[in-house]
Amino acid sequence: MSVMEEARISLLVAEENRNEEIGSSTSDLKQQTGGWKASSLILFIELCQNAAIAGITRNLVVYLKEELLEDNFVAATHVSTWTGTCFLTTLIGAYVSDSYWGNYSTVCGFWIIYLSGLVILTTSASLSILKHTPFFTFLGLYMISLGAGSIKPCLSTFGADQFANTDRRAKASFFSWYYLSIRVATLFASTVIVWIQDNYGWTIGFGIPTLLAGIGFTCLMAGSRYYRYRKPSGSPFTRLCQVIVAASKKHNLSLPENYSLLYQAKEKSTIVPEEEGFKHTPEFSFLDKAAIVSTSDFSCSGVLNPWRLCTMSQVEELKSVLRLLPIWATFILFSSVSTQESSVFVEQAMVMDRRFGSINIPPASLSSCSVLAIVVFAPIYDKIVVPVAHRFTKTEGGLSLLQRSGIGLLFSILAMSTAAIVETKRLQIARDEGLMHQNVPVPMSIFWQIPQHVIIGIGEAFAQIGMLEFFYDQAPNSMRSVSMALALLTISLGSYATSFILTVVNRVTGWIPENLNQGHLDRFFWLVAGLCLFNQVMFVYCASRYRYKKN
Repeated sequence: MSVMEEARISLLVAEENRNEEIGSSTSDLKQQTGGWKASSLILFIELCQNAAIAGITRNLVVYLKEELLEDNFVAATHVSTWTGTCFLTTLIGAYVSDSYWGNYSTVCGFWIIYLSGLVILTTSASLSILKHTPFFTFLGLYMISLGAGSIKPCLSTFGADQFANTDRRAKASFFSWYYLSIRVATLFASTVIVWIQDNYGWTIGFGIPTLLAGIGFTCLMAGSRYYRYRKPSGSPFTRLCQVIVAASKKHNLSLPENYSLLYQAKEKSTIVPEEEGFKHTPEFSFLDKAAIVSTSDFSCSGVLNPWRLCTMSQVEELKSVLRLLPIWATFILFSSVSTQESSVFVEQAMVMDRRFGSINIPPASLSSCSVLAIVVFAPIYDKIVVPVAHRFTKTEGGLSLLQRSGIGLLFSILAMSTAAIVETKRLQIARDEGLMHQNVPVPMSIFWQIPQHVIIGIGEAFAQIGMLEFFYDQAPNSMRSVSMALALLTISLGSYATSFILTVVNRVTGWIPENLNQGHLDRFFWLVAGLCLFNQVMFVYCASRYRYKKN
């Protein structure tokens, strides 16, 4: 018997002895907690949280222009940057959750920061001495971004963790309801809260989101005995780095022909999720060298050095993340298109006729059309699209997760093309009416924006729900919060992409001046549509090469 095989056998025996500590109380705990009872409460909490954040986001560009006296370009850039930060901070919450605190404690801790930021923002809008002071406004906003962003991946993963890994149907249903709750909250914010802000002022307008966040936090604490908890399994980033370092140190070793000789410990690091079995994948085979067992992997006392020897589970974790990255990158531009609803689309609406009888429609309210599109289209998708697609694909759910997402990306092209056509017509009316040199609304109804909002809504019903389920399903069990954070990070990078494109386009071309009647916002929309077309091609290429993780 070789030295490598002896070391491997002795190590497996030690691992068997070390991991024989499973309590019988786990199965009883699963029967008494979790399921739809717990996840329904989490959906309501998500509803409150998203109604609060959307109540700030949807009309923020108007607040910055009216109260802080910012121009179109500066206001749109600030909103896009802040929105991006809200999703960039998802990595902070995910890291803390997976590494140290777990989902529940992380949500509670960052919710306090979130609520504090809302209080500061409301106070700054209420007191005349602070109202026109950017410091307190942005202090509150970025405390909100830290709190809300850190909550997002943990709360969604916390809800999905209420079901067993084998209950794929329940998890898929949860993500559909989860995204629907987000959009219903957005609908409430885009109509009721925005209308209150425009008609009753910013004190009440920001006070309502603060109240909703308080209600959500109270419900979160009250339901603690109903939840199913998953223990943190240590820093996922440390485990990934260990694989890279170990593989690099063993770059001169040859892989065994029998992959069962590679090191695979039997770890019991979590309570809720069932452990993933060892399923070797051929991609990135260089990383497999991290699991080659050698005598130099141990100290004189026989202690394993984790920076020299890693389990195949660790190796497959890293492979899973690397396989996700190309797909992940293609969602960034789609998220950039979605952020147009709360920035550039609002500015376009501000120079259109917003009258409907005696009612003056808030420019941010048309984004509610995308929510209505999701509410209407969701049952159509389940009752018509899925059965019809199943006849052809023989796939559970009708379409694969990537097929569903790819269709959603296609709608981003249609949405920006539609917005460009509407803006071309608006500029033509401005020229015909002699309004090009006047910064005033043109006699073109704001309802012409409805198609572009509806198309974005249908696209999100395909792409966003598919993306969330895809990243949760394809992630290692121990990295699901981080994986959800990566999914949400595309929204952050999409917002930053919008800010970058706006900045470059405005400096190079001057298409988006203070007076949009003199600008060429239509060309900006066509540019983004062209980028979306290129993005679609890249997605199809990456999706066709993706190998699904076997569950």
